[in-house]
Amino acid sequence: MQELSPTLRQAMRERHIDVDLSLSILEAYNRGDFDTFTPTEVAEIPGVDGQSVVDFTGDVRLTLERQRAKRRLEAPLPETVAASAIDLATGTEKASFDRKALRKIGLLLLPLVSYGVLNGGSATSYADGKKNAGFHDGLFRLLASSFVRMARLCEGRPKGLTPAFVQPNGEVGPSFLELKMRALILLAEESRATIEAVDPGSTGGLPTPLLPLFQMTSHQTDAPLAQAYDSYRASPILKELIDRSGIDPTRAESAIQPLISAFTHSDAGVPKEVFQHADGLDESPLPLPGGHGQNFAVLSEIYRRLHRRGKRYVYLGNVDNLGFLPSPEEVAYLCLTGKQAGFDFAFKTPVDVKGGILVRDTSGRLTCADIGPAISKEEVAAAEESGRPILFNAASGLFSLDFLVEHLETITRGLPTRFTDQNKDAGKYSQAEQVTWEVIGMLDDFVVFSVEKWDRLLAAKLLLETLMTSGIGIDDPAYPTSDDPALDLRGTATMLHAGLEQKLRTEYGLTLRNDRWVAPEAVDE
Repeated sequence: MQELSPTLRQAMRERHIDVDLSLSILEAYNRGDFDTFTPTEVAEIPGVDGQSVVDFTGDVRLTLERQRAKRRLEAPLPETVAASAIDLATGTEKASFDRKALRKIGLLLLPLVSYGVLNGGSATSYADGKKNAGFHDGLFRLLASSFVRMARLCEGRPKGLTPAFVQPNGEVGPSFLELKMRALILLAEESRATIEAVDPGSTGGLPTPLLPLFQMTSHQTDAPLAQAYDSYRASPILKELIDRSGIDPTRAESAIQPLISAFTHSDAGVPKEVFQHADGLDESPLPLPGGHGQNFAVLSEIYRRLHRRGKRYVYLGNVDNLGFLPSPEEVAYLCLTGKQAGFDFAFKTPVDVKGGILVRDTSGRLTCADIGPAISKEEVAAAEESGRPILFNAASGLFSLDFLVEHLETITRGLPTRFTDQNKDAGKYSQAEQVTWEVIGMLDDFVVFSVEKWDRLLAAKLLLETLMTSGIGIDDPAYPTSDDPALDLRGTATMLHAGLEQKLRTEYGLTLRNDRWVAPEAVDE
């Protein structure tokens, strides 16, 4: 193990770097423990097959043996509620559930679900001018004035607290987290009303649907998030809902992700060491997050605590995806099939450049290959040029908590740790990361939901994407367009903007007044 000087150790601690964790990762790398985590060898790009990959974009129907469906509903639900759920099926020996039936069953199950977000770090990289211009310089120049104004609001703030969209009148909208909290209250109210309709008085003995909200934060974001949540109880889009329902998602349960050190670049040879020349200074370490895949370790006690409280499913996804909301239909599907987990994937568009794609590897297993660490950009480009539709990871998953709690340690140990070389302002170094969605390759009984991007993947990896989704400049003749759908930014922005408006009107429960999306209950008549 590398011997660290007292000065370097102290500098690491001052920068909130977990010294022991960093050294254990370093030692494992130099010992060769990560040598098996090679780039994914892709055998094929799979499509919808109705078994492992299920089309959730239109009419959905699940058919299974009736007695099996009955047993799976009776296990988690009160007797009267379970009976009403199985009665929604058509058929005798075989029970067949359409989308409407699945949604109602999912609403009955929502008290057993908690919703979690991966909050990540600050929005500085998200709003970085060079990174955004690198996506498309022409679009960046066209939207420069809007970009500069929004970037000022994002700098140094937790990304989830930044505006999620720009209002039609040019004002900024609520934050990602305000909107998500509003959607949780509305869906929890619908769940309670559905349960009361079939079993009056029973909701008092059940956990609150979808709560507690839980999250993985960082040393940098944990305190600002907690402070913001306190203020959200007076938010114009939350206060009256919280007062009316008694459902308060602002009281989140948090666990802080430790920072790890950057390591030396591959050019420096082996063995790797702790990188200690950040910004050209001596004994200057560089703190980095270890990837969202660390959630299985960081949130492990929260997962266990939720399970002890009676929760049986958890949603987990990225804070910056406005499409990531609980789906009652997916919850019902997972319960009825008994699968370990379900994951959303949508067909890839030009803005989907950071994340993973669904592949089948040479061993025949479906997995999520992260573009860059696990599969090269060149391989993805070649697949796109061949005309094969690619399912892009929507970075949201629904897990059976029974399964997850039992396998947390196995997942934590087995999830790939991938090293990527970086050449940035701080210097040349390598970064170690665990990607959450590579857990797919470790499971043996899961389902992939093929979803509409405009509905479930309104993500914002770059601020330019947020401006596209907000429809800024979309009618300008200079807006980049193309006959090639893979290059048509105007077509993509049009789709995303329509998806945003649909979400705001429905699941977020807002109404358009004077070119602003507002909470109808907070509008003075």
